[in-house]
Amino acid sequence: MTEYKLAFLGFGNVGQALARLLLSKREQLQNAYDLAFSVTGIATSRHGMAIDPRGMALESALELMRTKARLEALSTISPTPGPEEFIRNCGTDVLFESIPVNYTDGQPAVDYLRLALQTGMHAISANKGPVVHAYQELTQLAHAQGRKYYFESAVMDGAPIFSLFRASLPAIHLQRFTGILNSTTNLVLTRMEGGESLEQAIAYAQSIGIAETDPSGDIDGWDAAVKTAALVTVLMDAPLKPFQVERTGIRGLTSSSIQDALKLGKRWKLVCTARREGEEVFARVKPELVGPDSPLYGVNGTSSIVTFETDVLPALSIVEGNPGTDTTAYGLLADFINATRQG
Repeated sequence: MTEYKLAFLGFGNVGQALARLLLSKREQLQNAYDLAFSVTGIATSRHGMAIDPRGMALESALELMRTKARLEALSTISPTPGPEEFIRNCGTDVLFESIPVNYTDGQPAVDYLRLALQTGMHAISANKGPVVHAYQELTQLAHAQGRKYYFESAVMDGAPIFSLFRASLPAIHLQRFTGILNSTTNLVLTRMEGGESLEQAIAYAQSIGIAETDPSGDIDGWDAAVKTAALVTVLMDAPLKPFQVERTGIRGLTSSSIQDALKLGKRWKLVCTARREGEEVFARVKPELVGPDSPLYGVNGTSSIVTFETDVLPALSIVEGNPGTDTTAYGLLADFINATRQG
C-alpha cells in the first residue's frame, strides 16, 4: 500500500469538507485504490499554520477550526512566516490549494502551485484563477516534474468535466459549449421568479453563504467569465483571459422583466457560450431568454449545466444539481486519486 503525505493550503469551508471526506473515505481508499494518507501540514490565513512530519490528526484540526482556535497547537516545528515557507517545509507529496480566487492574474495561487510542483508535489487546486492565467505553464511544469496539476473543482464543483475530456473522450474536437456556470446568479434569478427583487434575492444568497459580502463577482458576470475562459483554455486549447470574454451581468434585469418572461413561458438565465470559428474562439456571458425547448430552462436554484457540441457528439450535457462544499471537496478527492494512480 502506498502512503501519501498531504497538505492543505487553505482550510476554509472547502478544505474542511475535504478533510471530512478523506476521513469518511479512508477505508475505501485503502481497499479500492491501495491508498493511505497522512496530513503533514495545514495553512490558513486566519487560524495559523501547523506542520508535523509524522502526521497530524485531521479530527483535531477540524475541532480547532470549529472552536476558532489556532492551528499551531498541532505543529511540531516552529511556525513558518508565510505560505511559501509552509510549502517548502511541510514535506508533503500532494498539496491541496483552495485559497480565494483572483480574477485579475490568479495570484498568489499561481506562485504557490508553481512552487509546489517545483518542490516535487502533485498540485491539486479548486482555484480557477491559475487555470485561466497559468494553465499551460503549470501543466508543462507538472509534466517535467513527473507530477500532476489537476483542478476538477474549478468549474462546476465536483462534476467531471476536465477529467471527462482528459480521460474518456480521446481524439475529440470541441466546437462549442453553452451553459449556466454560476450558481449564485442562477439562484438569484430563480428567487426573482418567485417575486423577490434583485436586492432581496442577493441578500438571501448571502444569508446561506452562496454569495459574498460583495456579490459583484457573481452579479456582474466575472465568475461566469472566468469559468468560461477556463473551459475554453483547457478544452478548446485556446488560451483565453476573462477580459476577452464578452460580459454582461444580471444587474439590468428587473422583477418586471423576470415576470414578463414567465408570462411568455420563458426564463432569463445568465448563459455562457463559446464557439470556434476557424482558428479563433469567441466567448460570451450574457442574460438570455430561454424556452422549454432549451436544456437550460429547467435548471434552477444553485444547479448548473453545460452542453458540449463536438465533431462526433452533437450534444453532450452535464447537469449538476444544487452543489455544495461537499461536491467541491469531492472534485479535489477525485483529482487526488487520479493523480496518484496515473503516476
